[in-house]
Amino acid sequence: MTPPPEGGGHDHEHDHDHDTNKQETENVTTASSSHDDVAQFSVPEMDCPSCAGKVENSVQKLDGVETIDPQVTTGTLSVSYEGDQTSPDEIAERVEKAGYTVEDRAERTASFAVPDMDCASCAGKVENALDDVSGIRSYETRPTTGEVVATYDDATTSSEVVAAIEGAGYDVTDSPADETDAAASATEERESVWRSSRAIKTWISGGFVALGLLFEFFLTSQNVLVAELVGRELLAADILFLVAVGVAGQIIFRNGYYSALNRNLDIDLLMSIAISGAIIASLVFGEALYFEAATLAFLFSIAELLERYSMDRARNSLQELMDLSPDEATVKRDGEEVTVPVDDVTVGDIVVVRPGEKIPMDGEVLDGESAVNQAPITGESVPVDKTPGDEVYAGTINEQGYLEIEVTSEAGDNTLSRIVQMVEDAQSNKTEREQFVNRFSSYYTPIVVGFAVMVAGIPPLVLGASWPTFIVYGLTLLVLACPCAFVISTPVSVVSGITSAAKNGVLIKGGNHLEAMGAVEAIAMDKTGTITKGELTVTDVIPLNDKSKDDVLRCARGLESRSEHPIGDAIIEYAKDSDIGAPTVDDFESITGKGVEASLDGEKHYAGKPGFFADLGFDLEHVHATTDGGVVTTKSRQMCERNDCLDLLEGTVPDLQSEGKTVVLVGTEDEIEGVIAVADEIRPGAKQAIQQLHDLGVEQIVMLTGDNERTARAIAEQVGVDEYRAELLPDQKVSAIKELDEQHDGVAMIGDGVNDAPALATATVGIAMGAAGTDTALETADIALMSDDLSKLPYLYELSHDANSVIQQNIWTSLGAKAVLALGVPFGFVPIWMAVLVGDAGMTLGVTGNAMRLSRITPAGIDTDEVAP
Repeated sequence: MTPPPEGGGHDHEHDHDHDTNKQETENVTTASSSHDDVAQFSVPEMDCPSCAGKVENSVQKLDGVETIDPQVTTGTLSVSYEGDQTSPDEIAERVEKAGYTVEDRAERTASFAVPDMDCASCAGKVENALDDVSGIRSYETRPTTGEVVATYDDATTSSEVVAAIEGAGYDVTDSPADETDAAASATEERESVWRSSRAIKTWISGGFVALGLLFEFFLTSQNVLVAELVGRELLAADILFLVAVGVAGQIIFRNGYYSALNRNLDIDLLMSIAISGAIIASLVFGEALYFEAATLAFLFSIAELLERYSMDRARNSLQELMDLSPDEATVKRDGEEVTVPVDDVTVGDIVVVRPGEKIPMDGEVLDGESAVNQAPITGESVPVDKTPGDEVYAGTINEQGYLEIEVTSEAGDNTLSRIVQMVEDAQSNKTEREQFVNRFSSYYTPIVVGFAVMVAGIPPLVLGASWPTFIVYGLTLLVLACPCAFVISTPVSVVSGITSAAKNGVLIKGGNHLEAMGAVEAIAMDKTGTITKGELTVTDVIPLNDKSKDDVLRCARGLESRSEHPIGDAIIEYAKDSDIGAPTVDDFESITGKGVEASLDGEKHYAGKPGFFADLGFDLEHVHATTDGGVVTTKSRQMCERNDCLDLLEGTVPDLQSEGKTVVLVGTEDEIEGVIAVADEIRPGAKQAIQQLHDLGVEQIVMLTGDNERTARAIAEQVGVDEYRAELLPDQKVSAIKELDEQHDGVAMIGDGVNDAPALATATVGIAMGAAGTDTALETADIALMSDDLSKLPYLYELSHDANSVIQQNIWTSLGAKAVLALGVPFGFVPIWMAVLVGDAGMTLGVTGNAMRLSRITPAGIDTDEVAP
């Protein structure tokens, strides 16, 4: 409800389908500002470097062109230009003069920073103004971030859009060329609530109200007739009350004028009518209602200041994300270190990051070692060690050492920028409750206004009641007719929940997904890469026939050194970590589906499945366990009744496989030297996370995997899922999701975001695991866990569930309060000051404060010492 330019919305979309228009604008997209525009053109014939060169040289001839980025791999051209010097049409003509066709340059999409548009009534005025611009195809107002995103045809300029917004009474600031920066501009340009001109006028108005009350109740002898207005005599107190109206009311009347001009029956227009009505009634009926008019103007201004303050709190939660990335970076250029704005850093530059500094760009470590705090991106509480070759993200913090990083993405395309952009875009996906509130509010205001007219007119006309008394009642109802509190109740809750989740390493792509996640009754989980780490590791080494563990590992490393199998990679990595050297390898041969053979230091050796060794003629039922030198392992003792021999077929191998492990035997032509077990380790905390989900009320947790039945059963038993389904192909996972959805009211699927894409798309909510830096996962999933941390799943479910509760509380409490107050007005129980402070400001503050509670929900810690059996 905060009026223009002192403050001020609700979200709204044009009648055109947003998603359809988004697809239509892929060929030409322009992000505008009051100075710079960026336009993208589809030029499919520009498919080679020389083609790009011709296009670039042609476009450079235009005045006002700043940067040109031809991308031959996608056939697109991006041009940054001064909007007052050239246009997309002129750029397209230059492309065509270079000999290339520009396809479908019909639309552009721009984001405008409108920081004072911060309430439902403000957004309504802007929307009605944009409706009058014929070239606008679709638009979206975002009062929670102070943005307007509009898609308009090529015949319409950004200046026309700006003019329409300003015609609604709101200033468009110098918004940058992308939506993320536009939101930042909207927040940064907004002055402090309590230092604003409206605040100053409010306090001055309050002073005149106090003086008027002083004359009316205490200085009665001095409260003499001092003026006459249209035949009505005015006391000193009356004059002071009218001055108070003039000081505080000028902004109210200004905004009411814009509301009337744009056909928007909002709080500004209703308050203008109410204040004017009180003054007119005083003049017409002779009973002074100047105090009521002054009270309305003063208290409503206070209400607007409080609402603007509460909206700033919601905006600041998003601003905190934007502030994670530094504004400057130290770059190595020409042998020197120079400090430049991050926007000037390009892919391939080497940035220097010292201890305690934030990493400015996504990149790869070239030199140095350090622990990096990745909590701003992934939510990980423990710093991650980074060495040359490791990936780092913009906005993370270098804790200890010196790092040199090669930049791998532009400033606007790094992981943090994509997160901020997606959090902003999440406002577009409205929840079902928000859609209900928007529909309801369109009926609520006219009904209450009609009720106000009847209350003000019918009792005096029909029953002979006092006109002044019931006019005041009618004016009070006008104050209650604005639905701002319950219209804003859902958006602020969504923004609070989504930004809080982003700061804890969980990216939620829309309010509808936040709402849906809190209502799911079943969760399906992929095994590999989700419940398990997705990386094979050696879990057991059992030496046999008087060999040592080192002997077995040395032979295994040699045999697997030329293998390309993941199991071989795991064995080699384990041997390296154990400082086991490799023998000389000759005559290597891979036997498909069975194993490998090679000469190690001149002696023939084999490694492979137990069946491979059975085919070679070995007796797997009586294999001697190692006993010399006390090297015998605990596993050996458990598996050998006589403590000197193992039955591999009936004991050792089945026991290892029952634990979900893959068994590899190592031996020569004469004897089996040892057994190595390899497994995909269960993530620390997986069992605890699943238990927490059960405790939070998830009815069924199912593991879906393409792995074999025995391994799936072993993992399922260890982590505590309710059910598992093994040996599934991708389409079978989709069928499983559909079946679960029929059995439960909503199902969430968590997977790696790529291999499980069909199942993720089929589920009510698709959740990608470990999505930091992964474009595909960020784009395809409804929700992305930015780190490989399953503890974020119970947090996500709890946050979503609580968000649904908060949204319901906000909607019904604000609506109920308005209803109770409205019903009490005709009986004289609700004075005007109560309608303003409780029905308007109080409820707006209440719903915003309630929404901010979501930021206090944090992920519960997991037991990092928890080790799968």
